[in-house]
Amino acid sequence: MVNIMPSPSSPRASTAIALQGGGAHGAFTWGALDRLLEAGITFDAITGVSSGAMIAAMAVQGMVNGGPQGAREAVSALWAKVMEGNLFGNIPATPLDWMWGTTKALSQDFAWTGLTQALRMFDPGQLNPLGQNPLELLLREVLDVKSLRKPGAARLYVGATDVENGEAVVFTNEQIGVSELLASACIPMMFPAVQIKGRSYWDGGYSCNPPLAPVLSPLPERLILIRAQPRQRRGVPSSTADIVHRLHEIAFQAPLSAELSMLPRQIKLLDICADEALGRHPLSSKLNTDRAFIEQLFAAGRKAAATALQTT
Repeated sequence: MVNIMPSPSSPRASTAIALQGGGAHGAFTWGALDRLLEAGITFDAITGVSSGAMIAAMAVQGMVNGGPQGAREAVSALWAKVMEGNLFGNIPATPLDWMWGTTKALSQDFAWTGLTQALRMFDPGQLNPLGQNPLELLLREVLDVKSLRKPGAARLYVGATDVENGEAVVFTNEQIGVSELLASACIPMMFPAVQIKGRSYWDGGYSCNPPLAPVLSPLPERLILIRAQPRQRRGVPSSTADIVHRLHEIAFQAPLSAELSMLPRQIKLLDICADEALGRHPLSSKLNTDRAFIEQLFAAGRKAAATALQTT
């Protein structure tokens, strides 16, 4: 069940966009959205979780102030900040210092092994005793909540997971700020649950990835889905790390698959697939904010969107 925070009714949207979350893999989403905006595509409603939620918020902020080009610039500014300091490599905590220090090349197999071992040895309070989230300072620098609340802003929906009841909660323009975006991207093994009005929240990917129901009421003419997780991987995993990796992917796809199965037939769906670009990268690479890796995924996203546009 998706609990949508009350929002004023809006006229029918012609185009709605849905953005999956995936940590650093959101750079693929960034690239795909950038290509769509470059092609002049605008949107009336947008929904996202985790990194997809942050991209969505920046796109709305930029769109209301400068149209498609403004949206491109706002999202690019977000990722420029992410790449500046290799974001997740700078969390100051003793066990994490060890973990990051021995797993610097996050795209390599041994990195994920080290990460899973650290998570088994230490609880979140030990890994990150100060509860620091590097995304918080970044968001406070780039997010303009006043823009999200302007009358002409596109409808924005950000999904998070209520820790206690397991349900998806979707925040709307007038509620969305730094805390709501942090809640949508809260990895429970690394960061404490985000508290909002007495409720505790984890990453929205566990319950909605992303939530589609909000952008389907009223029905849009077209829905553009940008995935940030591969649906298919060749071969059957045998190692514990690879098995856990694949189980996470399957679990995170389940909420979206359920919603897509009920998508009204009259809606035109443009589904931008991430299988080719992300299917060869391990789960640990979702924490790899190295500039070269981010730029590689950005380029792959642009290519995937260009291909999808050619088929419409």
